[in-house]
Amino acid sequence: MLNVLDFTDSSFDAATLREKMPRAKVDVEKALEAVRPLIEAVRAEGAKALRDQAEKFDQVRPKYLRVPQAEIDKALRELDPALREAIETSIVHNRLGHEMQLPNAATREIIPGGTVAQRWIPVTRVGLYVPGGLAVYPSSVIMNVIPAQVAGVKEIALASPAQEAFGGLPHPTVLATCALLGVSEVYAMGGAGAIGAFAYGARGETFEDGDVLLDPVDVVTGPGNIYVAAAKRLVSGVCGIDAEAGTTEIAIIADASAKPAFVAADLISQAEHDPAAASVLITDSRDLVAAVQDELECQVPLRDHHERIHTALTGQQSGAILTRDVAQSIEVANAYAAEHLEIQTEDAAAVAGRIHNAGAIFVGDYTPVPLGDYLAGSNHVLPTGGTARYHSGLNVHAFLKSVQEIHYTREAADALTDRLVTFARAEDLEGHGASLLARREGN
Repeated sequence: MLNVLDFTDSSFDAATLREKMPRAKVDVEKALEAVRPLIEAVRAEGAKALRDQAEKFDQVRPKYLRVPQAEIDKALRELDPALREAIETSIVHNRLGHEMQLPNAATREIIPGGTVAQRWIPVTRVGLYVPGGLAVYPSSVIMNVIPAQVAGVKEIALASPAQEAFGGLPHPTVLATCALLGVSEVYAMGGAGAIGAFAYGARGETFEDGDVLLDPVDVVTGPGNIYVAAAKRLVSGVCGIDAEAGTTEIAIIADASAKPAFVAADLISQAEHDPAAASVLITDSRDLVAAVQDELECQVPLRDHHERIHTALTGQQSGAILTRDVAQSIEVANAYAAEHLEIQTEDAAAVAGRIHNAGAIFVGDYTPVPLGDYLAGSNHVLPTGGTARYHSGLNVHAFLKSVQEIHYTREAADALTDRLVTFARAEDLEGHGASLLARREGN
């Protein structure tokens, strides 16, 4: 089922490795052309454009773009108790996992009387996007809201696409999760239009909307398809974004000690997200590849979304890469820079320590990616498409600004004046030096 790439007889530099990786072909430029008019329509027409786009893409024209609090409360009342317990467990675990990311303020004395302090300030207002296409994602509500709350953000707005099955409201499980997290500003809007509304704000259209439907935000975060990613790129000069996260992907480093049934199940777990999802096995064991192929043939037909899974596993973005040894497997994994990287090898912790490109690393046979998707305490909004080489997963820092406070006494400033004047004249900025000299002469 998986296409097999044999790297055992070749050595590649990092650039060549990246070229040879199984990857989906993503045309962001084409997506930009598609989403630009959607965002411009929202800027010009506000709520009307958002309703037009919901009618076109979601097959429903929502009466309420901002979800009434009564609907949020109703969704919570009707939430299945077992699911509520699972969601509440995820909230507790993720709050603990994100609290450790908070940076500490610090002050350093540079010279006697001269200090620089480092402060961390939360942004004021954020827009969080939760997709609603092929599945419902209350987990993405948690993964977006928790780090924003831990960072200390005061205003949190959340958007999820209108659902025809629920009268133009977002999925009730999404609404119930918002209620459990104390988020009351929730919008039935999706895709590029939602990202544009967050970035630029949107005027109301009806009495229910009011004159202003929503105010613009400082930062937009959340996963989505290529059109959401393109929309985030377009608005990145207007507000902050987390990353251009695209279709999900998993890579698994495994050796002969790995259990084929576990490896196959984990490849399937990501493939069921989307026909374009990427599932990649990296191993130095030919026997394991054959055993995993057999397991896939057995397991895929048993899954609810077997057609979607089969399409993903047989696509050009998925495959099995044969390597000479675990060392080459690590080299390949670092070149691939997977969104999710599992390590199912002997001494998996040592292998994990040699990974420097991955959105999140899942260590050992009993730490599959679905734990991170829901309950492990880590964030599942992660960089895709190789961008883990330079991007982090969504975390508290996405909602914080670092600001330095500089405080020098008269004596401390005077002690540096002569050297500063020399420096400023070397850059032909004599006025910079004059600023310090004025203070010396004014003493």
